[in-house]
Amino acid sequence: MKAIINGRIILPEGEVSGKALLFDEKIVGIVPENEVCDCCKKIDAKGAYVTPGLVDVHIHGYLGADTSDADMDGVRLMAKGILENGVTSFLPTTMTVDWDILETVFQQLRELKEESLKDEFVGAEILGCHAEGPFINPANKGAQAESAILAPDADKVLPYKDIINVITYAPEMEGGMEFTKKLKQFSDINLSIGHTKANFDCACKAIGLGINRVTHTFNAQTPLHHRDPGVVGAALTQDVYTELIADMFHVNRGIFTLMNNAKGNKMVLITDCTRAGGLADGEYTLGGQPIFVKGIECRLADGTIAGSVLKLNNAVKNYRDNASIPMWKAVRAASLNAAESAGVADRKGSLECGKDADVVIMDENCQVLKTFVRGVCKFEK
Repeated sequence: MKAIINGRIILPEGEVSGKALLFDEKIVGIVPENEVCDCCKKIDAKGAYVTPGLVDVHIHGYLGADTSDADMDGVRLMAKGILENGVTSFLPTTMTVDWDILETVFQQLRELKEESLKDEFVGAEILGCHAEGPFINPANKGAQAESAILAPDADKVLPYKDIINVITYAPEMEGGMEFTKKLKQFSDINLSIGHTKANFDCACKAIGLGINRVTHTFNAQTPLHHRDPGVVGAALTQDVYTELIADMFHVNRGIFTLMNNAKGNKMVLITDCTRAGGLADGEYTLGGQPIFVKGIECRLADGTIAGSVLKLNNAVKNYRDNASIPMWKAVRAASLNAAESAGVADRKGSLECGKDADVVIMDENCQVLKTFVRGVCKFEK
């Protein structure tokens, strides 16, 4: 058994010091440091934070790889790379590309999900998949390829209900409400509204039918207006999880406090990272379209925002610093809240006894020092 000592342990509702985190493959418990037995392997956190592993439920790519490439080695590369960002589990996220490509990706991710459970797999655990599209509104497609957009069709999705944890779609499209009801009835897929032109009433109706998430809030959806609050209004007022790309480009940092106050434990930090993540500025692709990266900005040739290069540990720092909240609350938005929004909080997202020992040691600036996946150290700075 291992024991992390001399750390500031982050819990769902606060942090504790002067105690040790005990774990093997699972979290065993938190005890006073003087009760750690000599048989434990002690790991000195040297005053750093001891946090649950971060859970990225919306990430397209990293280090040149993209989920929609249908390349298993690419997803393995992503899984390894994001360990450095404190991510211990994630949902590789597809784009709106041809359906036959998506089917290939879903089948590959079934294999990779099982592979990622092995101790020798050097990477974050693959929890399943987030399918962003292809059932979206062409009028708010953002950086998605219009040629690959399809009408909502639950029968296409249901054969993959075992691997799709989250699906983003536009419920206002013809057949969208029936799509919502059928997926809610016959699957446990978490339904997320996004790339949509739905008005407030339509969004609330869809939420009533089973939608429980909002994809990258404020982006590619109807904005808040006092006469029609839009999807943003529904996101802020209804009991749904709300994704936020906290790179301070997609959403102004001045909104972070509003999001924290309005959403609390329903706030979910994501990256929406593209294959350009972790690489230098330049030209890359997203969903088969060229994107241009400069600093924190990723755009199509016409200027449309196209994903991000955000790292999830940096999202935690940005959210903490600009919403003026304690570390535990910012970490929760990228761990337990995220896990809940993807239906995996029974074993992920917090340092609670019996959960997987996904643990991160990070410094005051949220830079990662060590990353453990199910008790195995898979990254050390």
